Amino acid sequence: MTTDSRAGRPRASSRETLAEAACELFLEQGYEATSIADITRRAGVSRSSFFNYFSSKSDVLWSGIDERIDQAVASLRALGPDADGDAVRGILLLVVHGFAPDPLALALRNSAAMGLDDELVGETGLRLAQLASAVSESARASGIDVIRADILGAAHAAAVLSSLRVWAEQGAGQLSVESVLLDALGTIHDLPWAI
Repeated sequence: MTTDSRAGRPRASSRETLAEAACELFLEQGYEATSIADITRRAGVSRSSFFNYFSSKSDVLWSGIDERIDQAVASLRALGPDADGDAVRGILLLVVHGFAPDPLALALRNSAAMGLDDELVGETGLRLAQLASAVSESARASGIDVIRADILGAAHAAAVLSSLRVWAEQGAGQLSVESVLLDALGTIHDLPWAI
């Protein structure tokens, strides 16, 4: 049996190829001016291939973190009445654990050059609301009143998303995003889980 092996770098998956093509185009011509057709043409794949991996142009940037946020939301809901600050913070740390530079990190670092400022504000807000709601729900399930639960949710969600932004802006890979998040969570120590 003969195998076709090539020396050098292994071929990237279509998902990686599409993400790389999209980021190159966002830097070259801006986010708004880049179409899905531009991305697929640059990547050398069909339009249907794009939609096998991404639901939209924005999804190219957010899909990696969205999977992690979805897992965190499910884990937070599973805590039920056993939710406490340590368990919640542990789940939130998993959102960023081992997070490596990706299209989102590149976009956060180069938002002005890519013309992504408005896009990032809107899309960050959606993820902030999703995480804040899940943390607040966990707090309420453990017996915390609604206002305090909402404040805890907003603070913890902001810590996660702000940490990702700061980590990317400072040069993803320079620090671990977990250490940035631990520092951020430390700033909300005046909001203990329970009184």
